Amino acid sequence: MTATREDPEGDGLLARAHRLDVAAYRALTARSSPGLDAALAAASQAANFSRPWIATAAVLALAGGSRGRRAALYGIGSVTVASAVVNLALKPLWPRRRPDRTEVPAGRHVPMPSSTSFPSGHSASAFAFATGVGAVIPAAGALLALPAATVAYSRVHTGVHYPGDVLVGSLTGIVLARATTAAFRRLGL
Repeated sequence: MTATREDPEGDGLLARAHRLDVAAYRALTARSSPGLDAALAAASQAANFSRPWIATAAVLALAGGSRGRRAALYGIGSVTVASAVVNLALKPLWPRRRPDRTEVPAGRHVPMPSSTSFPSGHSASAFAFATGVGAVIPAAGALLALPAATVAYSRVHTGVHYPGDVLVGSLTGIVLARATTAAFRRLGL
């Protein structure tokens, strides 16, 4: 069998990183708690299409005055950029298969996405929003880090991502949000 980006073989850096990621995935998905399983599956599903970030931006824009509107713009702008870069540029460049979740309890499964696994778009969007909002209202950004981390971890817990997908997605979201907010500032927004 020839090694591919989906399943790297051998002793190279990618193969070692993949094996480490699979081991971390198995360790994290082996733990089960019915209440936690249900909550994390719900968090994962709720974050589809950036719904919590859009709702939070609406609250900020409607109730937060001019600073809240600016934070909402920065947050949604950051999500838009992160989502576009991850889904339209990075995922096609790295066609990594989704994890085999046969050992993940069925009660915590969410629908398996049809896109490739790397990097996690949910994680990128979650951290992009928190970072974008935090550029305007640092305390709000810090508070949003908790739901962002919850969504990111939920993607591993439900069996649809490896930990490395989530880590790279989260970091990508942060970096792209910083670039987006810097561009907004240069534009006087």
